[in-house]
Amino acid sequence: MESIYETVIRTIGWAGLSVVVIFVPGIAVAYLLSRKDFPGKHVVSALVTLPLVLPPTAVGYLLLTVFAERGLLGPETLGFDFSILLTWKAVVVACSVMAFPIFVRTAKLAFGEVDPRLEDMGKTLGMSAWRVFFSVSLPLASRGLVAAALLGFARSMGEFGATVIIAGNIPGKTQTLASAIFTAQQRGDDASATALLWVALLVGFAIVYTTEWLSMRQSREGGRRK
Repeated sequence: MESIYETVIRTIGWAGLSVVVIFVPGIAVAYLLSRKDFPGKHVVSALVTLPLVLPPTAVGYLLLTVFAERGLLGPETLGFDFSILLTWKAVVVACSVMAFPIFVRTAKLAFGEVDPRLEDMGKTLGMSAWRVFFSVSLPLASRGLVAAALLGFARSMGEFGATVIIAGNIPGKTQTLASAIFTAQQRGDDASATALLWVALLVGFAIVYTTEWLSMRQSREGGRRK
């Protein structure tokens, strides 16, 4: 049987990789929703938020259907191993999809705290839109973006429903912290379930506390600049 340590380390690795996957697209979508007006903006915002309100198992089934239509469920496709079902790749995909909404919403708030007048000043100095973004917007929103990454990481750490649907719950292969708690409880191993629960509580509390602190710092600095 796999140790608690191995389960936790593997879950941390998958959660971290999920944040890496969503980081750039999440920032792009958050900035777009925060700063730009365009037709269908509310539709885009609703679609991004949808995984937050859907049952995770429904999201997992949707992903399963999408992958099946593209032939990504079998062990080989066109001679290459593109399989996703019941692999660590499925865990990362499920965690990324479920973490994306909370990342975008938090990052959007971070960009909202940046005074648009500072960006306009950069443009009047002849800076391009890209340079304004990287030199002004991104640094000023950095604390909020770190908070977004931490919340996305926490959401990935706790993901269960979508992951079980497309990755299963295979010890040593696709079992995460959340699914390990479920398995331990189902087999009556209260000691392991309690130990895993404490790990989840400590990690979750540390992340939420850090994000609250970062958010307060971001708001205070934004207030001073205004």
